[in-house]
This record gives sequence, C-alpha cells and structure tokens, in this order.
Amino acid sequence: MNERHITAGIILLALTVILLAVKYLCTRKSAKLRWWGWVGLSTILVAEVLLLQRVSWVATFFTPLAWTAYLLLVDALVWRLQGRSRLGSEPGGFFSLAFWSVPLWLIFEAYNLRLANWTYVGLPDSLVVQGIGGIWSFATIWPAIFETADLIRALGVGGEDGKRRIAFSRGGHVAIFALGLLFVTLPVLVPACVGQSLFGAVWVGFVLALDPVNYHWKGRSLLRDFEIGRTSTLYSLLVAGFVCGILWEFWNHWATAKWVYVFPIWQESKIFEMPLPGYLGFPAFALECFVMYEFLGTVKGQLRRVRGRPA
Repeated sequence: MNERHITAGIILLALTVILLAVKYLCTRKSAKLRWWGWVGLSTILVAEVLLLQRVSWVATFFTPLAWTAYLLLVDALVWRLQGRSRLGSEPGGFFSLAFWSVPLWLIFEAYNLRLANWTYVGLPDSLVVQGIGGIWSFATIWPAIFETADLIRALGVGGEDGKRRIAFSRGGHVAIFALGLLFVTLPVLVPACVGQSLFGAVWVGFVLALDPVNYHWKGRSLLRDFEIGRTSTLYSLLVAGFVCGILWEFWNHWATAKWVYVFPIWQESKIFEMPLPGYLGFPAFALECFVMYEFLGTVKGQLRRVRGRPA
C-alpha cells in the first residue's frame, strides 16, 4: 500500500481525535470519569504497545480488543458529560445491543457472499478461534455506533432540536419504502459482476425500507424525528459513522486478522484498507444501524399490540 495513503489516514484520524478532544475539554462535565473508562483507556494503550511488539494473540484479536476498550472509554466519557450512559445506567440495554449486533451484521455478511466486496485474511487456523473472534468483533459494531452517537450528542455537536420540521405525506412514505426495497434487492438480482459495484445501495436501502415501517408501526423513526424537528439524532449518527469508520479502518489495518476490500473499483485510492469513496458509506451505515435496531423494537411492540398487551 502506498505510504502516502497511510499517512493521509493517520492525519485524518489525528484531526478527528483532536477536534473531538478540544470539544470535550470545552464542555462542562457533570461527573468524574468512571473506573471502566480508565480500564478502556489503559487497555487501548497496552494493546497498541503489544501490537507493535507483534504479540501473536494481540495481533490476532486486536480489532475486538481495541473496540471493547473503546466502548468502555466512550461510555465513561458520556457518563462524565451527562451523568448517565448506556453501560453505566442501562447495562441490560447495552448487552442487548451487543447481542443483536451479531445477527444484524450477519445480514451484510450474507450479502457479501454474493457481492464479494470484502474478504478476511490472517485468520487463525482453528474454526473455534475464528468463531470466537468473529462473534466478539461483530458484537461491538452496533454498540460502537450508538455509543459514539451518544458522545457526539453529549458534546453538542449535533446542534439544537426544533429549528426545522419536515413532514412527508403517506405517499412519500410509500415511495421511500419502495425505493429502499429496490436498493436492497437489486444488487442480488442483477449478475454478480454488476451487483458487486452496487453494495452502496445496500448501505442506504435498509434505512429507506425500514424507517417508514417503524413510523407507521408507532416505533422510533427518523421520519418522525423530522416531523418534530429532532435533528440531533440524524447529525450525531452521521458524525458517529464517520468517526467509527476511520477507527475501524485504522485499527483493522495494523491487525493480523483483518478484512480487506476487493470490490473492483477505486482500489488505487485506498486509505488504510478502504478505498477513499468508501468512507462515504460509514455515515449511511450508522443510520442503518439505528433504523435496523429500532425495527426490532418496533416489531416487538407491534406483536404486543396484536396480542392485546401494552406496547
């Protein structure tokens, strides 16, 4: 890989971290940093040192190690800023998010079986160890997006709610749903050589297909947020996707067991392992994480209503 691409990625990561750090230092704190934040920070630092020394098990499990530590640190930062956090205040909800993160991500792995946009290299020989590493890694994906979005909102980066309201008609909702359905089905209906270049449609398709369903089934939805002028959720998720995307690619690049992108376009413009235009997909993926997880809760509430129970 071109060293200039790696340098550009490191500079981009450094600027992102510096901007967030400055914002954090300028934001009023309501509590002390909790103990799990110090555990997370020290784990990241120790893991980085051991990785540089090429300690085998750290290099193999570096991605889930780093992300587990990141979750502890970010959750503690959120707690310090607003006196509550997912892990600190609602551990059951946090672990539910981690649990569902695995099957939700496997949806995209299923797409990848046909569309072949990425592959995994450097995996250990043992299938058991591969399974442990995979489940551990996948379980950090949704919590990473949600925790980072919580931090962004706590820092006030998402802006103020209520300034602008946007309402779509029922026909508009149907059109959005239909477009989303097209996006999630078309890439697997066309020949694989064509669909391989259409994975971007999948990254936005579930947002468009499921959010109108969430809205009409009385669940949490971005469409309803637009109606009441709640824009902070949208903005915080978009920023969270960008931040997590850079960190995913940075930490993945140095690990022994990692993913590499093999889709047939823009391979000459990589930053770390991701071709540069691919970074546009991370903010969309963050929205997708939110909508897909809320869809699970919406379905649960709908089933309760059908059975005559309170939602």
